[in-house]
Amino acid sequence: MSKKKVWITDYFNEASLEKSILGDVISFEPHEDIEVIIVWHKKVDKKLIDSFPKLKGIVRYGVGYDNVDFNYAVKKSIPVCNNPDYGVEEVADTAMAMIMSVSRGINEYNYNAKFLSDSWKKNTLSRIERISNLNLGLIGIGRIGGNVAIKSNAMNFNVHFYDPYVPQGFDKLFNSKRHDSVESLLKVCDIISIHCPLTNETEGMINKEFINLMKDHSSLVNVSRGKIINNLDDFYKPLKSNKISCLYLDVTPEEPPKGALIDSWKNQEKWLGDRLIINPHSAYYSKTSYDELRLNAAKMAKLIIENKKLINVINNGINFRNRSSS
Repeated sequence: MSKKKVWITDYFNEASLEKSILGDVISFEPHEDIEVIIVWHKKVDKKLIDSFPKLKGIVRYGVGYDNVDFNYAVKKSIPVCNNPDYGVEEVADTAMAMIMSVSRGINEYNYNAKFLSDSWKKNTLSRIERISNLNLGLIGIGRIGGNVAIKSNAMNFNVHFYDPYVPQGFDKLFNSKRHDSVESLLKVCDIISIHCPLTNETEGMINKEFINLMKDHSSLVNVSRGKIINNLDDFYKPLKSNKISCLYLDVTPEEPPKGALIDSWKNQEKWLGDRLIINPHSAYYSKTSYDELRLNAAKMAKLIIENKKLINVINNGINFRNRSSS
């Protein structure tokens, strides 16, 4: 029987931080004695789960778990743990940087300045408004959305949110206005920032209908999950007509992104300017959050191996404690 009980599936080719928690039980190769899978991007489907007869748990390095067959894990009574408390500050700070750039026109002014000569001081953006007059709408007000709400209040935005899964009173907690529908939020907000997980309910949620409901000349920021946007090309005409002022993204439906809008972005077409900003799925990263991500995942794997009470269990409500490894 192998002592290598924990399989790191992908992304990392060394495990110095994980070993500081788990010791010498880590494998970079799958085998039948594996008890815990720690996964980054690899697809953990039914076939993969069934290939490990002693599997006791699955740990995601990150927050999202759409690459794991969650329903099958539930059926097999295998806990799936994620890592929700790493990188909260980093992602929220990226969202805030994007929101501030949109609200003050930083990137647009930088782009436009390249073409100015005699009219250097006369090229203000007519859409720019005082921050205290702007309505910021958050879709999702969990750890990251809540962090953004706190920082946005400090910056003097009027904070609105839609999140049907948080208790009543969150509006008071975050000094904000709660909306009972996405439509109500979109109607009044100048900037929309997305902070919800990718689920069957949210996949493709940002589509042509969603965009049409957005306030004229409003903007959208997405630092959550790329597939919440149905198709980037749905934004092509709205951006060109200025129905939508700006689109700032850390995540895209495909990575790297493709399509007509992306072609215009890559070609630096003047009509688009710097109103489309794309980061390469990097909002989560800082040296601190990266170490935190790895150490937290290792700690959860250790709890699973030792049959101790688990934390951050996505499929909670099933008794996973003291399960045998058979």
